Amino acid sequence: MNKEEAIDLIRDAGFGYLATVEGNQPRVRPMMPYLVEDTGEILVALLARSRSIEHIRKNPRVELCFVDRKMWYCRIAGQAQITTDIEKKTILWENIPMLKQYFGAPQDPNFILAEIKIDAVEAMTPHQKTPEKIQF
Repeated sequence: MNKEEAIDLIRDAGFGYLATVEGNQPRVRPMMPYLVEDTGEILVALLARSRSIEHIRKNPRVELCFVDRKMWYCRIAGQAQITTDIEKKTILWENIPMLKQYFGAPQDPNFILAEIKIDAVEAMTPHQKTPEKIQF
């Protein structure tokens, strides 16, 4: 799988699974992240009351996993930080329409942003014997 196929998989999957760590226990939950191709980062909206915020503050290492209907998958490891960057919140707001169910606007105080800097990407199709490392 190449970078373009991995990006298509991420976009087509829609939902990804975000893993954080609480103490020594991984915590995984479905999310609707947005990949900003120009900067190679992923933006994720969180509710202000989300436990993920505290997990990220204590341990910024996270991983996202995307799987499509053909069982192709893409795993992204990175460093997350919590931010209130209104420009990035607006990018996410404009690209993930479902956020309007949870927040009134990018300025909503309940809308917290996790920005993930990508460290490593691997992807695999069911026809491959081992995952491929992909440069983003």
